[in-house]
Amino acid sequence: MMITQKLKVAFSTLVVVLCATTTFAQTNSDTMSKNYDQGFRLGIGVNAGYVFQNPYDFALGADARLQYDLSKRYSVTLTTGFSNLFVSGKKNDLGFIPVKLGFKAFVWNDQFYIMGEGGAAFAVTNNYDKNSLLLAPSIGYASKYIDISLRYEHYANFPKLNDNGTIGKGVGQLGIRVAYGFEL
Repeated sequence: MMITQKLKVAFSTLVVVLCATTTFAQTNSDTMSKNYDQGFRLGIGVNAGYVFQNPYDFALGADARLQYDLSKRYSVTLTTGFSNLFVSGKKNDLGFIPVKLGFKAFVWNDQFYIMGEGGAAFAVTNNYDKNSLLLAPSIGYASKYIDISLRYEHYANFPKLNDNGTIGKGVGQLGIRVAYGFEL
């Protein structure tokens, strides 16, 4: 539990520092991009992650992300797919469909970005019928076709096994996403 809290604090600090650095480093030519072609991009990705809470071992998934570029530096996103939190032994895994809205800001060389996403995770496996709030800050690198990101994803309402053996709520994972993207 302490590791999760420390990761949250470290990641939040990193996001604030990157935002502050980017805000002061912009020039007028960067902020005045009137002729930028706004448009849609689609990315198809695979995800893998380490889950911090018991009884889960790891996470795997695939997603599709629709991105609308507001400007050269800012985009809004809609992401969905399928993710699975694996449990070792005879216990049931937890599979779900995430639906997330996000905001992406390119902070360095128009390739490195920070992004925040929020939405819901809809459980679809093993007769588990609960849904969860989903929050996911991330950092990443995107070229014309490749997008690689590292993110922390938190599922506020999914069950976890507490250290004392009771059932609690709140599952977090540190994941990596590798995607192929293209303009629509």
